[in-house]
Amino acid sequence: MTDKSQHLQGDQLLAMLAALSNPHRLRIMGMLTSHGRNYVSQLARELGISRPLLHLHLQKLEDAGLVTSQMELSADGKALNFFEVAPFDVRLTPTLLAAAAATLTDQPE
Repeated sequence: MTDKSQHLQGDQLLAMLAALSNPHRLRIMGMLTSHGRNYVSQLARELGISRPLLHLHLQKLEDAGLVTSQMELSADGKALNFFEVAPFDVRLTPTLLAAAAATLTDQPE
């Protein structure tokens, strides 16, 4: 597993934490971690949510670098978008938070 925590910038850490702060996205991560890569339609059925809603959540997770996607053709010629968890290992420590805070590009509100 890649140790991204040593190289995380503040904005990256915020994106990861924001992506994981939603219960649907946490369930998606759990499903992909325990069952492996899966395509959107099957994942939506297993999670009991609509494909459009799943797409929104998967996009947020992908933007944060937590999942990756790959389009593949099935045996019958249908395009299937497969998602899987990206390798990461983030350990939240005071030192990591201080280093990430020092690299934030957004202005405080």
